[in-house]
Amino acid sequence: MTRFRPCIDLHEGKVKQIVGGTLGQDGGTPTENFVSDRNAAWFAELYRKNELPGGHVIMLGPGNEEEALAAVSAWPGGLQVGGGIRPENAARWLEAGASHIIATSWLFDGKAQFSRKNLDSLLAKCGPERLVIDLSCRRNDSEDSPRWTVAMNKWQTPTNLEVTLETLANLADSCAEFLIHAADVEGLQRGIDEELVELLGVFEERPITYAGGASSIDDLETVDRLSGGQVDLTIGSALDIFGGNGVRFDDCVAYNRR
Repeated sequence: MTRFRPCIDLHEGKVKQIVGGTLGQDGGTPTENFVSDRNAAWFAELYRKNELPGGHVIMLGPGNEEEALAAVSAWPGGLQVGGGIRPENAARWLEAGASHIIATSWLFDGKAQFSRKNLDSLLAKCGPERLVIDLSCRRNDSEDSPRWTVAMNKWQTPTNLEVTLETLANLADSCAEFLIHAADVEGLQRGIDEELVELLGVFEERPITYAGGASSIDDLETVDRLSGGQVDLTIGSALDIFGGNGVRFDDCVAYNRR
């Protein structure tokens, strides 16, 4: 059954909800849906009290380490952490309390080409059982079928890797889970990418969490139906705890308990 997975997105040292596709555009300020007056540890404690493990803490750029450390320390073993993760700091995050580290841009070289060497160097520090591979992507449809290209550097740089069943199968032995943001709809609250969710639902070898576009509690049921219960859903900007009016946090908690 599809589960609700929580998140803590950090930007400039604050918990925020951002329109994902605007991050890093032309060096300007991204479009912000919400900036919290509460710190990351407060949200981590909220998730702990409501038994919502497996959420992700994402550092969107520099200046977020202190808040991320506070979050994973508030709930040791309850949250994953990503954003700037490299072999040099992987062990530090696990020792600080992260259940898993999330790898994104490190998986690619300076030319945005997938690097098995980089992946192996990270695995040497954490092992596949503590690694979540982030294949967040942007649509790049062909004439006859939908396609999704993995994007790095705050989802601005397309890579040579596509989100396909073959890609997932090739990487499954190297991770415990996959995390996939649909960057084109991230933060817009206009609906999930249903075709992407359907594709992900075919893959059963590893847990997958999808994020992007959720706008109502019904999206949990939709993801459950489209994926056959194989894919979990993160809801961000639409949540009332993030200033949204589409989804009540308490309803998400009740859904998981059901």
